[in-house]
Amino acid sequence: MVSIDYSLGIQVVNFLILIFILNKLLYKPILAVLDQRKKQTDDSEAEIRTLQKSIDQKMSAYEEKLQLAKAEALAIKKNLIKQGDEEAKSLVDAARAEVPGMQEAFRLKTAGEIESARTILSDNSRKLSVEIAEKIVGRSL
Repeated sequence: MVSIDYSLGIQVVNFLILIFILNKLLYKPILAVLDQRKKQTDDSEAEIRTLQKSIDQKMSAYEEKLQLAKAEALAIKKNLIKQGDEEAKSLVDAARAEVPGMQEAFRLKTAGEIESARTILSDNSRKLSVEIAEKIVGRSL
């Protein structure tokens, strides 16, 4: 059987001294390290959230600038296409304006050549008819 005597008091005192020593040497340092790690983890998570917010803001600003640049490029493209259409139209109009003059010049040139050909053919046909008549008649006319 277990007897209650002075050794129980010594064991209780030993146990309390051991708890005090272990608390000072083991538990408190381990708890301090765990608290420090938890604090570092919390600080890191807070920094990560801050950086993530900063990244999100910069990405939204970048995307906004990108959209503005795309819209500006599209406007420039439309403007260039419009200018090209206008230049093409003016070139076509200029060509159309030149066509009647060219047609008239060609008509006048053709008419001149036709008249020249008629004159040459008329002279040649008279000479030829005189030659034919001279050969048929056998004397000069």
